[in-house]
Amino acid sequence: MSSAALFTAFKTIVVKEIRRFTRIWVQTLLPPVITMTLYFIIFGNLIGSRIGQMGGLDYMAFIVPGLIMMSVITNSYANVVSSFFSMKFQRNIEELLVSPVPNWIILAGWVCGGMARGLSIGLIVTVLSLAFTNLTIHNLGIMVTTVFLTSALFSLGGFINAMLATKFDDISIVPTFVLTPLTYLGGVFYSIDLLPDFWRGVSMANPILYMVNGFRYGILGVSDVNPFVSLGMILVFITVLTIIALRMLARGKGIRH
Repeated sequence: MSSAALFTAFKTIVVKEIRRFTRIWVQTLLPPVITMTLYFIIFGNLIGSRIGQMGGLDYMAFIVPGLIMMSVITNSYANVVSSFFSMKFQRNIEELLVSPVPNWIILAGWVCGGMARGLSIGLIVTVLSLAFTNLTIHNLGIMVTTVFLTSALFSLGGFINAMLATKFDDISIVPTFVLTPLTYLGGVFYSIDLLPDFWRGVSMANPILYMVNGFRYGILGVSDVNPFVSLGMILVFITVLTIIALRMLARGKGIRH
């Protein structure tokens, strides 16, 4: 295929994904905004007023980067896993797989579609947070790079989950039993410096810790881990998941019978 044809195929998938979640914005964009608003009110205003400071910062300001990242993670993942599995369930994906479109274009299209939703929610939540606290960007480059890479990583995760899923219940297992616990234990609401040495070491094995802290450093200039280590870890995870996803596509894992 020519480069123009490849771009057309990629653009078609991305535009389809964007139209999909914007068409049903009441289901895709509104609920995360309401949820984050409740987090800001309950954890930031009510509980935060009793906690005072965390890591030398006002508690509300401390949790805002983590909550933004939480919304990006869950929505990037959810968009891809639901969209790709729906196409697989309806057997529409087979038409795409027999076309001359390369597997990497298919993967890139869905990942970018997931990123579009995740980053859109992240932007909305960021604007919303300004009603509760003042944010000053410490390092724009690290902030933007971290959120883009994290969105791409969890879009890849959603793609792999969708390929492995055999029924609709399967696409909720990872978000419920993996993503939610890792997110809550990923330093969104607390600094791991408060933990005993053993649990601090256990927390360092949580990949979401690096993403939350890298993003927090970009905005606030504070982090429990080196932000460049965080970026390196995310890149490693992206590389591994990309290889896995492409190999699964090539083998038709969960698609060809």
